[in-house]
Amino acid sequence: MVESRSSVQREGVYRWFSSLTSAQRAEFLCGLLDLCVPIELRFLGSCLEDLARKDYHSLRDAEIRANNPADLSALTNITDEVVRSKLLVSLALLGADNREAAGVLYRTLTHIDTVINNYGLALNDGRTEEQFLLLFTMASHHPAFSFHQKQVLSRQLTQRTSVMSAGAVNKANCMLVTVKAGSRSLR
Repeated sequence: MVESRSSVQREGVYRWFSSLTSAQRAEFLCGLLDLCVPIELRFLGSCLEDLARKDYHSLRDAEIRANNPADLSALTNITDEVVRSKLLVSLALLGADNREAAGVLYRTLTHIDTVINNYGLALNDGRTEEQFLLLFTMASHHPAFSFHQKQVLSRQLTQRTSVMSAGAVNKANCMLVTVKAGSRSLR
């Protein structure tokens, strides 16, 4: 009885987890890892190493570029979706101890407000919004960034999330007003 209930709960957690966005999954997993004791972390590290080994050859060139500050410094035009995708791959493949490359990425990420204001990048389309949330989530948890850099990036993530949430609420309110106005005209 207990085992079947546990299995049902586990399946529910799997369904819930698979419905999350990439940024939410990364945030949740980092939170779970923070709850683990060192021996569990070492075991999980071994499991992750084994899983990552399967993709080693296909990601090798991208990993070299992700850890090269000169290559990263060319990725500054975040209005370009291709650049944002490359930044995401670079953050995923960035070495845990590569502070120099992390510094280049940090400078790019902390100048996003300037780019948004100067070029009018629309953050309210789903894909762009998700990319920015994932960029800041990954960076705010990445071990290559200093504690101070993580704090700044975490604050920017919170700001992005609140701005995007406010935009979603405004959009929902506009839709509600439109629906109400439409129902009045039908009377």
